[in-house]
Amino acid sequence: QVQLVESGGGSVQAGGSLRLSCAASGRTLSSYDMGWFRQAPGKEREFVARINWGGGSAYYAEVVMGRFTISTDNAKKTVYLRMNSLKPEDTAVYYCAAVQSSTIVVTARLYNYWGQGTQVTVSS
Repeated sequence: QVQLVESGGGSVQAGGSLRLSCAASGRTLSSYDMGWFRQAPGKEREFVARINWGGGSAYYAEVVMGRFTISTDNAKKTVYLRMNSLKPEDTAVYYCAAVQSSTIVVTARLYNYWGQGTQVTVSS
């Protein structure tokens, strides 16, 4: 079992920054890859970024590449998503998720565990 708790969401103006955190717990945590997804009202949940606990194999959706950075702090068992140059279209509920896979997974339905989500609102 893996438990995930997100924090750090909020409201910012366009061009601003936020850092989301995902505190993870579980006995076999190191065997999971971690992802961030987001879901805007009326839209499907979409992939944002993923990483493994070694801090390697960071992979991003094209729409956030160069603006968002995913990272891990293994000692704190926390995954971060640093979001810079935020745009109104980044407004969504952001979710942290975990998956056991030997390949990069960007499909939400393949992730095994999910946090409760944190709201990010970007105003113009």
